[in-house]
Amino acid sequence: MGVLEETYERFRDRVAFFVVYIKEAHPEDGWVLTQNRQEDVAILDPTTEDERVNAAESCVVRTALRIPVLVDHMDNAVASAYGGWPDRLYLIGRDGRVAFQGGPGPFEFRPELLTAAIDAELASL
Repeated sequence: MGVLEETYERFRDRVAFFVVYIKEAHPEDGWVLTQNRQEDVAILDPTTEDERVNAAESCVVRTALRIPVLVDHMDNAVASAYGGWPDRLYLIGRDGRVAFQGGPGPFEFRPELLTAAIDAELASL
């Protein structure tokens, strides 16, 4: 289990967690990663919401993800609003403010920083 899922398990009774599936970062018909080919991951860039939902479901099954998943619409409004491409961690406080914004992934995708931010946010309540 990765750090993000450990954080989810630790806080899920006090914090609403969601993974938001956004535009595919490395589709077969776009910027293909060698690692994806080695791991037999081949997803075409979805062109409809149904295709995007199917791609998200495939990722959930393949990774055995237990965190609830939401799917951004084809207009990529969530990714645009939060600068979520290719991946980013956020904590939204009870008051609606951004309590934590992680750096852009993959190199600054640091779930341990999210864990610390959740600890701090809960301590302030």
